[in-house]
Amino acid sequence: MKRKIVTIDEKKCTGCGLCIPNCHEGALQIIDGKARLISDLMCDGLGACIGHCPEDAMKIEEREAEPYDEIVVIKDMIPKGKNTIIAHLQHLKEHNETGYLKQAVMFLEEHQNDLPFDITEVKYKVHTMQKEKTSGGSGCGCPGAQEMSFNKTETTNENPVNIQSELRQWPVQLHLVSKNAAYFRNADLLLAADCVAFSLGNFHQQYLKGKALAIACPKLDSDIEIYIEKLTALIDEAKVNTITVMIMEVPCCGGLLQMAKLALQKATRKVPLKVIVVGLQGEIKTEEWV
Repeated sequence: MKRKIVTIDEKKCTGCGLCIPNCHEGALQIIDGKARLISDLMCDGLGACIGHCPEDAMKIEEREAEPYDEIVVIKDMIPKGKNTIIAHLQHLKEHNETGYLKQAVMFLEEHQNDLPFDITEVKYKVHTMQKEKTSGGSGCGCPGAQEMSFNKTETTNENPVNIQSELRQWPVQLHLVSKNAAYFRNADLLLAADCVAFSLGNFHQQYLKGKALAIACPKLDSDIEIYIEKLTALIDEAKVNTITVMIMEVPCCGGLLQMAKLALQKATRKVPLKVIVVGLQGEIKTEEWV
């Protein structure tokens, strides 16, 4: 029999993560900076993820797929690296595919000498990941949803100061803002991921001051195409001076930068574009003009 399977061109894939929320089967994950199909078994071939790839890195391939063959799948995954193998085995475990899981582990053990990684470490990772999830950890494969706690040193301030907000407008959500709003005209635009302001203690004073703001989440928001059209209009019609994109360091957040780049490609004007990547504990990872 023939089945339709999503294939990914790794040379084109930027790891932006826009495809991940649209794979309702959970067959895709961002691993080592690339979108990976971790489960041929779960891929329904519908291709809902394809329309959300800005790099045209995904396509549907129709191929012979007799009965599902775990050995063929695991052989194909080995060159993609240890992390992809771990994600695949974990996926099988979560979906109670114990037969396929045993086949995969037995094949890896039999060919340990030919593998570029230690199968013992792989099995340990899969086992510990399962324990974390059953004890209340996140069941999502997305790094941006991984649960963690930060040990912060508590500070005391006997004379707290009310810090003034630097927000100059309302609304701020990209779906709600109007491209015709006066506060966007000839402004410096700050396009920030939803989580950024909660991670940066000095967000208002250091980054928002003097700028018009739009916020969005490339992973959870719908109708991303509307965002690209609105950003294009802000460039061409509102004539924004500059665009600063602030994103978190998690892979799915990169979709916001991709949206800005696509808008610039569609726009007739060219404006400077800066990207600032924020660490999960509020540190600035990178800041550069692109």
